[in-house]
Amino acid sequence: MPCILAVLALLFPRLVILLLYFFTNFFHGLFDTVLIPVLGFIFLPLTLLAYAWLRHSGQPVGSLLFLVVMSLAVVIDLGLLGGGKRWRRSRP
Repeated sequence: MPCILAVLALLFPRLVILLLYFFTNFFHGLFDTVLIPVLGFIFLPLTLLAYAWLRHSGQPVGSLLFLVVMSLAVVIDLGLLGGGKRWRRSRP
């Protein structure tokens, strides 16, 4: 089951965020305000999932694994944002 959730998180991160929010308490207590999760849902959904997973796994913020996973999530999110623009430009 966790492998299916990981694949779904890469393919449909916003769907996974909604499922985790409504059916679990995965995001409970991670953020002080609602603003950060809402902005993460809109702009960087995979980064929001990666941050929540790392905080639940007990990784300290300064650890190498934390930095690598967060950097990879940001790069993937930003690549997904720019991919549609490149695809639209290549079409006649």
